[in-house]
Order: sequence, then structure tokens, then C-alpha cells
Amino acid sequence: MDIRGGKPLTGSVNIGGAKNSTVALIPASILSQTSVVFDGVPQIKDVDNLRSILQDMNVSSSIDESVLRIDPSKIEPIPLTSGKIQSLRASYYFMGALLSRFGEAIVSFPGGDDIGPRPIDQHIHGFEALGAHVSFKNECIHIKAPKEGLVGTVIKFKFISVGATINMILASVLAKGQTTIENAAREPEIIDLATFLNNMGAKIRGAGTSQIRIDGVKELRASNTHTIIPDRIEAGTYIIIAAAIGNGIMIKNVIPEHLDLFLGKLEEMGVNMVIGEDSIYVYPTERLVNVEIKTSPFPGFATDLQQPISALMLLGDNEGIIKDTIYPKRIRHISELQKMNAKIWCDHNVIHVLKSNNLRGTDVTADEIRAGASLMITGLMASGETRIHDAGNILRGYDQVIYKLRNLGADVEIIDK
Repeated sequence: MDIRGGKPLTGSVNIGGAKNSTVALIPASILSQTSVVFDGVPQIKDVDNLRSILQDMNVSSSIDESVLRIDPSKIEPIPLTSGKIQSLRASYYFMGALLSRFGEAIVSFPGGDDIGPRPIDQHIHGFEALGAHVSFKNECIHIKAPKEGLVGTVIKFKFISVGATINMILASVLAKGQTTIENAAREPEIIDLATFLNNMGAKIRGAGTSQIRIDGVKELRASNTHTIIPDRIEAGTYIIIAAAIGNGIMIKNVIPEHLDLFLGKLEEMGVNMVIGEDSIYVYPTERLVNVEIKTSPFPGFATDLQQPISALMLLGDNEGIIKDTIYPKRIRHISELQKMNAKIWCDHNVIHVLKSNNLRGTDVTADEIRAGASLMITGLMASGETRIHDAGNILRGYDQVIYKLRNLGADVEIIDK
């Protein structure tokens, strides 16, 4: 990705469907006995990768702009051991979905962004609590239900995990009896998944709270189109872009309640916004003052916005402090930002940011999605040309990002994916 920065941006941008919902909803679609239709699907590489995995299982799919149709009626439950599985973290949702529908799942260890340890021990604990046997062989996870099938139980997580919460919902939705998930994650994407499943006949209560109850049903059948919620991380990223280098930008298709703490921090920094029912207008910012940010599970400050907001802090007076309590090793962007003359460093898992008046474009590398977003924002702010290598990582998480930035007036193009 090439960015020629320093140009003020203006106009409007429409936020796409939530990546973190989409990557759970697509594996969940194989639970349906009938065809599934999703609207608001973001045009990102992770969707392409998931559709390719579906094709390996003889599940056909087609996409027309933001509408994705999936037909799982002829699904073949094969082991998922290809490199595709290792290319994205969300592939592990096929564990819960396959186990639920067929009583067995063989899946390679998931890949995804390198942002520090993300163990799956809580997933395994949950599967075993439901009665499944879990073993490991040839870098694959083998999960098998007993002959009588999975049986509902109480699953209590030691710490909050979005991935484990979603996998337990997928695994237990067809299990016998009631499953209770305690210390469940509360993210909006989990509510979105539960809404989709309930509309197919599932009986899920409490999604969005720390306790979720699921009464197992015999089958699920889709009948209505499911519209995916807007992507709160994409929305937050464009709000940051608007605050950093905007000359008045309207961000449309937003659920502001999903960004409460984030928006509060921006207001504390001096960002002037008008928050509507489903839109946010960001005025040109005269002066920013840095703050202290601590990430935490929803409804706290999202870890996925930690790296993007660090770019905005390069414009703020005083010292900015960021403590990522979820992924403290999520610091791959720092050394790359330093190449652009950014005054940012990490000390004992605490990120420090100072005002950087002489940001200059150079060659940098996007090691993962949100680090890439941080570099992209800084490139838009910096003088000269920024070339972001491995920009395909940005395309994994941001819907039509080149088109949207150009529409705001940015001088940006993709040169490598």
C-alpha cells in the first residue's frame, strides 16, 4: 500500500458489517439444514478464506456485493487440516460448529495475527464439560462427542474469552438439555450470533450478559436474511482518521452504544463530535491532549482500537499512556512507527506516546491487521510517501479500505496484497 500523506480528508464513509461477527456467523451457517443469507457482509480477505474452507466441505456459497448466500445442505464433514485453517484465527469456530452438527471435528491449530499468546485451553475445557473427548495428533485437534451426544452442563470460564464463548454457543446449541455459560464474554458480536441462531430456532438467553443459557434443540433452519451489525472497530478507526487529518467527516452506519468508552476517551482528548442515532460527525480538531487508556473486555476500551489510537496520540500534547490488559504483547506497530519519527515506545508492557511533529513517510511493514491500521493512519498524517508492505493484513479486516479512503480524498493505492 502506497500513501502520499498530509492531505486533509473530507466527506463521508459508510461502515461495513462487523468482521468479528462475520467470521463467527459463516462457520455457524453450517448448523442450518437450509440455505443461509447474510446481508452487510464486509469485503475482506477473511471472508474469502472462510468461503474457501466451506467449499472444501462441499458447502456452496455466492456473494453479490454485501449479500452472501450459503447452502450447507450437501455438507461433507471432512478434517480441516489445510493451510487455509492456519491463515486466520476464526477458523477455530469450525470446531464448535462441526462438533455440534456431526459429533466430531478435526481441525488444525488456528493461525491469525501474532499479537501474543491466545491459548485455546478454555475451548477444550468447555468441549470436555459437554462430554466430548479431545486429543491432539499431527498438529490437529480431534474432538469427538460420545455416542449419546453432547449433554448440556455448566461451563464456567476462568477468564473472559470471546472465542471460547462463541465456540461453546455453537457446540451446545444442538446438545441435549441446558447449557449455562458463566463468565461469558459480552461483546455485541456475541449478541449478533445469538440473534442469528435464535432466528433459526435456537433457544439462547442472556447473550450480552455474563451468563448465557442455552436449551438444546434438535435442528436449526434458516428462513430470513440476517443483517450483520456494523463493525465498531472499523467505525472507531475512521473516527480516529477524521480526528487526525479530517476537515469534517461523517461516519455512517454506526451503533454509538458499541463505542461508548472509546468515544468518551476521544472527547477527553479534545475531539469534537456530534453523535447521532446511527452516525457520528467529526469536526476538524484544533488541539489534542493525550490521556491514559486501559483496554478491557466489552464494554471496556477494545484492544482492537489500541493500535489505531496510538497513531492519534502522536498529535496530542502531554504523554499518552496505553495499557493493553488483554494482549500486552500487541506492540508490533511500535518499531515501525519509530521509523516514521514517531515518539512511541513500550516499557514493561506499557505503551508511551509523545507528540511527534515531524512524521515522515518511509517503508514499513504491517505484521497484522490493527498494527497495519495504525501505520495507515500515521501514513495519512505524515509528510512524503509511506509504503506499507504486507498490506494484505489490512485488507483482511477493513472493508473496501482503498475505495473508502480515496472517497475521502486520500492519495492511496494498493501495490501488494
